Amino acid sequence: MTGAGQRAFTVGADVSGDLSAGPEVARMVNHALLKNDPYSKPIVAAVNGDCVGGGLELMLSTDIRAAAPEARFGLTEVKWSIYPFGGSTIKLIQQIGYVHAMDLLLTARLIHAEEAARLGLVNRLVPRSELMGWAIETAEMIAANSPSAVQAVKRQVSATIADHALTREALEQQLGDEVRASPHFAEGIAAFREKRRPRYE
Repeated sequence: MTGAGQRAFTVGADVSGDLSAGPEVARMVNHALLKNDPYSKPIVAAVNGDCVGGGLELMLSTDIRAAAPEARFGLTEVKWSIYPFGGSTIKLIQQIGYVHAMDLLLTARLIHAEEAARLGLVNRLVPRSELMGWAIETAEMIAANSPSAVQAVKRQVSATIADHALTREALEQQLGDEVRASPHFAEGIAAFREKRRPRYE
Protein backbone atom coordinates (compact mmCIF):
# COMPACT_ATOMS: atom_id res chain seq x y z
CA MET A 1 0.00 0.00 0.00
CA THR A 2 1.34 3.42 -0.93
CA GLY A 3 0.12 6.87 -1.84
CA ALA A 4 -0.25 8.23 -5.34
CA GLY A 5 2.26 10.90 -6.29
CA GLN A 6 5.05 12.24 -4.08
CA ARG A 7 3.39 14.46 -1.46
CA ALA A 8 1.46 12.10 0.79
CA PHE A 9 0.78 8.52 1.76
CA THR A 10 -2.64 9.85 2.76
CA VAL A 11 -3.82 12.65 5.01
CA GLY A 12 -7.26 11.24 5.82
CA ALA A 13 -10.59 12.99 5.59
CA ASP A 14 -11.21 16.39 4.05
CA VAL A 15 -11.77 18.39 7.23
CA SER A 16 -13.19 21.28 5.22
CA GLY A 17 -15.98 19.03 3.93
CA ASP A 18 -19.05 17.49 5.59
CA LEU A 19 -17.99 15.73 8.80
CA SER A 20 -21.42 14.49 9.88
CA ALA A 21 -21.15 10.84 10.82
CA GLY A 22 -24.20 8.66 11.11
CA PRO A 23 -24.00 4.88 11.54
CA GLU A 24 -23.61 4.22 7.80
CA VAL A 25 -20.73 6.70 7.48
CA ALA A 26 -19.08 5.18 10.56
CA ARG A 27 -19.35 1.70 9.00
CA MET A 28 -17.78 2.91 5.75
CA VAL A 29 -14.93 4.64 7.61
CA ASN A 30 -14.29 1.56 9.75
CA HIS A 31 -14.21 -0.65 6.66
CA ALA A 32 -11.96 1.72 4.70
CA LEU A 33 -9.47 1.96 7.60
CA LEU A 34 -9.54 -1.83 8.23
CA LYS A 35 -10.50 -0.97 11.80
CA ASN A 36 -12.67 -3.83 13.05
CA ASP A 37 -12.54 -6.52 10.37
CA PRO A 38 -10.17 -9.50 10.64
CA TYR A 39 -8.44 -10.26 7.34
CA SER A 40 -5.92 -12.78 6.12
CA LYS A 41 -3.68 -10.87 3.68
CA PRO A 42 -0.50 -9.22 4.98
CA ILE A 43 -0.13 -5.55 4.04
CA VAL A 44 3.21 -3.86 3.41
CA ALA A 45 3.15 -0.05 3.66
CA ALA A 46 5.49 2.13 1.61
CA VAL A 47 4.94 5.52 3.24
CA ASN A 48 6.05 7.88 0.49
CA GLY A 49 4.98 11.17 2.10
CA ASP A 50 2.84 12.72 4.81
CA CYS A 51 0.78 10.25 6.82
CA VAL A 52 -1.66 12.22 8.93
CA GLY A 53 -5.03 11.76 10.65
CA GLY A 54 -7.05 8.98 9.06
CA GLY A 55 -4.02 8.23 6.90
CA LEU A 56 -2.03 7.31 9.98
CA GLU A 57 -4.98 5.29 11.26
CA LEU A 58 -5.00 3.36 7.98
CA MET A 59 -1.25 2.77 8.27
CA LEU A 60 -1.83 1.31 11.76
CA SER A 61 -3.71 -1.53 10.05
CA THR A 62 -0.67 -2.49 7.96
CA ASP A 63 1.87 -5.08 9.05
CA ILE A 64 5.32 -4.04 7.86
CA ARG A 65 6.18 -0.39 7.11
CA ALA A 66 8.95 1.70 5.65
CA ALA A 67 8.92 5.43 5.18
CA ALA A 68 10.73 7.92 3.00
CA PRO A 69 12.93 10.18 5.17
CA GLU A 70 10.81 13.20 4.15
CA ALA A 71 7.56 11.69 5.48
CA ARG A 72 5.77 13.25 8.43
CA PHE A 73 3.33 11.55 10.78
CA GLY A 74 0.66 12.87 13.09
CA LEU A 75 -2.82 12.73 14.53
CA THR A 76 -3.89 16.36 14.37
CA GLU A 77 -7.59 15.78 15.07
CA VAL A 78 -7.72 17.28 18.59
CA LYS A 79 -6.23 20.54 17.27
CA TRP A 80 -9.39 20.98 15.17
CA SER A 81 -11.82 19.57 17.80
CA ILE A 82 -12.29 16.26 16.00
CA TYR A 83 -12.35 12.91 17.75
CA PRO A 84 -9.95 10.43 16.05
CA PHE A 85 -12.40 7.55 15.72
CA GLY A 86 -10.52 5.57 13.06
CA GLY A 87 -8.84 3.27 15.58
CA SER A 88 -5.81 5.24 16.75
CA THR A 89 -6.95 5.52 20.38
CA ILE A 90 -6.71 1.72 20.60
CA LYS A 91 -4.10 0.65 18.05
CA LEU A 92 -1.51 3.34 18.68
CA ILE A 93 -1.11 2.42 22.35
CA GLN A 94 -0.81 -1.25 21.43
CA GLN A 95 1.84 -0.52 18.81
CA ILE A 96 4.12 2.14 20.28
CA GLY A 97 3.26 2.21 23.99
CA TYR A 98 1.23 4.48 26.21
CA VAL A 99 3.40 7.58 26.64
CA HIS A 100 4.37 7.84 22.97
CA ALA A 101 0.78 7.27 21.84
CA MET A 102 -0.61 9.86 24.24
CA ASP A 103 2.02 12.35 23.11
CA LEU A 104 0.83 12.08 19.51
CA LEU A 105 -2.89 11.88 20.36
CA LEU A 106 -2.96 14.83 22.78
CA THR A 107 -0.42 17.28 21.35
CA ALA A 108 -1.49 16.95 17.69
CA ARG A 109 2.14 17.53 16.69
CA LEU A 110 3.70 16.23 13.50
CA ILE A 111 6.81 14.07 13.79
CA HIS A 112 9.42 13.35 11.14
CA ALA A 113 10.13 9.89 9.78
CA GLU A 114 13.27 9.49 11.87
CA GLU A 115 11.28 9.88 15.10
CA ALA A 116 8.54 7.60 13.76
CA ALA A 117 11.16 4.88 13.21
CA ARG A 118 12.64 5.42 16.67
CA LEU A 119 9.17 5.03 18.24
CA GLY A 120 8.49 1.84 16.25
CA LEU A 121 5.72 3.40 14.18
CA VAL A 122 7.59 2.27 11.05
CA ASN A 123 10.16 -0.50 10.65
CA ARG A 124 12.77 1.50 8.76
CA LEU A 125 13.56 4.50 6.60
CA VAL A 126 14.21 3.90 2.91
CA PRO A 127 15.11 6.54 0.31
CA ARG A 128 12.02 7.45 -1.69
CA SER A 129 13.59 6.21 -4.93
CA GLU A 130 14.08 2.75 -3.35
CA LEU A 131 10.83 2.56 -1.38
CA MET A 132 8.71 0.60 -3.86
CA GLY A 133 11.59 -1.81 -4.53
CA TRP A 134 11.83 -2.44 -0.78
CA ALA A 135 8.05 -3.00 -0.55
CA ILE A 136 7.99 -5.47 -3.44
CA GLU A 137 11.01 -7.34 -2.09
CA THR A 138 9.34 -7.60 1.35
CA ALA A 139 6.08 -8.80 -0.20
CA GLU A 140 7.98 -11.41 -2.22
CA MET A 141 9.69 -12.68 0.95
CA ILE A 142 6.26 -13.14 2.55
CA ALA A 143 4.83 -14.74 -0.60
CA ALA A 144 7.66 -17.30 -0.67
CA ASN A 145 6.40 -18.73 2.64
CA SER A 146 3.50 -21.12 3.16
CA PRO A 147 0.26 -19.30 2.23
CA SER A 148 -1.66 -21.38 4.78
CA ALA A 149 0.70 -20.52 7.62
CA VAL A 150 1.03 -16.85 6.69
CA GLN A 151 -2.73 -16.40 6.42
CA ALA A 152 -3.35 -18.25 9.70
CA VAL A 153 -0.90 -15.97 11.53
CA LYS A 154 -2.45 -12.89 9.98
CA ARG A 155 -6.01 -14.00 10.75
CA GLN A 156 -5.19 -14.63 14.41
CA VAL A 157 -3.42 -11.31 14.90
CA SER A 158 -6.00 -9.23 13.05
CA ALA A 159 -8.91 -11.01 14.79
CA THR A 160 -7.39 -10.27 18.20
CA ILE A 161 -7.01 -6.57 17.33
CA ALA A 162 -10.50 -6.42 15.78
CA ASP A 163 -12.12 -8.08 18.81
CA HIS A 164 -10.54 -5.52 21.11
CA ALA A 165 -11.58 -2.63 18.86
CA LEU A 166 -15.17 -3.90 18.68
CA THR A 167 -15.48 -3.89 22.48
CA ARG A 168 -14.73 -0.15 22.41
CA GLU A 169 -16.75 0.76 19.31
CA ALA A 170 -19.92 1.99 21.05
CA LEU A 171 -17.94 4.28 23.37
CA GLU A 172 -15.82 5.53 20.49
CA GLN A 173 -18.90 6.54 18.49
CA GLN A 174 -20.46 8.15 21.58
CA LEU A 175 -17.33 10.21 22.24
CA GLY A 176 -17.11 11.26 18.60
CA ASP A 177 -20.74 12.41 18.69
CA GLU A 178 -20.13 14.39 21.89
CA VAL A 179 -17.14 16.18 20.39
CA ARG A 180 -19.09 17.01 17.20
CA ALA A 181 -21.94 18.41 19.32
CA SER A 182 -19.64 20.74 21.27
CA PRO A 183 -19.15 24.45 20.42
CA HIS A 184 -15.44 23.68 20.09
CA PHE A 185 -16.15 21.59 17.00
CA ALA A 186 -17.61 24.52 15.08
CA GLU A 187 -14.65 26.71 16.07
CA GLY A 188 -12.11 24.03 15.14
CA ILE A 189 -13.58 23.48 11.69
CA ALA A 190 -13.91 27.21 11.09
CA ALA A 191 -10.26 27.72 12.05
CA PHE A 192 -9.15 24.94 9.73
CA ARG A 193 -11.09 26.39 6.80
CA GLU A 194 -9.81 29.91 7.53
CA LYS A 195 -6.21 28.68 7.99
CA ARG A 196 -5.84 30.17 11.46
CA ARG A 197 -5.24 28.95 15.02
CA PRO A 198 -8.43 27.87 16.80
CA ARG A 199 -9.61 30.04 19.71
CA TYR A 200 -11.21 27.70 22.24
CA GLU A 201 -13.00 29.03 25.31
